[in-house]
Amino acid sequence: MTQEPASLKEMKVGERGRVLGLQAGAGSYRKKLLSMGLTPGAVFTVQRMAPMGDPVEIALRGFRLTLRKAEADALAIEPLREDAQ
Repeated sequence: MTQEPASLKEMKVGERGRVLGLQAGAGSYRKKLLSMGLTPGAVFTVQRMAPMGDPVEIALRGFRLTLRKAEADALAIEPLREDAQ
């Protein structure tokens, strides 16, 4: 069963997710996001989120990355359940 890509803003602090790719409207953010390690298959954990959801801090590949709303919206992600690896 394939689920629709989710949005980073729908996740809560402490939840894990996997990058599926970039949304069609990623445009100018595409190269920037890829160079920051947000490549398909990358697993991340939501570390902190501002009260209004912008910015959001995630941990992936041994570092923390803070994304603005437009950058976060460019990601197609899949939330991971605890029993999924």
